[in-house]
Amino acid sequence: MKKIIYHNPNDAENFDIKRFAKSLSKYAKVNENEIKSALSDFDQYETMHVSCLIEAGMKLIGDKSGEEAMKNYFNEHSEYFDEGKFERLRRITGYLVGTLDRWNDAKRAEESARVKHCVNSAINDAERLAALETQAFEQNIAYATA
Repeated sequence: MKKIIYHNPNDAENFDIKRFAKSLSKYAKVNENEIKSALSDFDQYETMHVSCLIEAGMKLIGDKSGEEAMKNYFNEHSEYFDEGKFERLRRITGYLVGTLDRWNDAKRAEESARVKHCVNSAINDAERLAALETQAFEQNIAYATA
């Protein structure tokens, strides 16, 4: 039996598909087979967070009743998305990190030495080259120009 975590992982509850279908029924008529199909991505997990259910529910409602019903469903259940508890993850030098606080000096030096690529086409090539040379000079890195 799959377990659902609402707030505290120690308080996981058994998943009740009828209860979930009832919460969706205020916004769209969704049968149990559609719910099972929508949750099939999570079959490999014994426990999942309620936010997974809410996202699946939003998709089911959006497909049946439209965006307004989907927004209303999310707003009713948004208490489970504590915005302050999620941190931004970035891929830096091959690692997924939120902050660099726990990195040692060598890893921080590697991060500061990496070339940060610019996607802004408003900067012309001469400005970009000058910025790269300045960055390399400031970090005492050899920088070869073509």
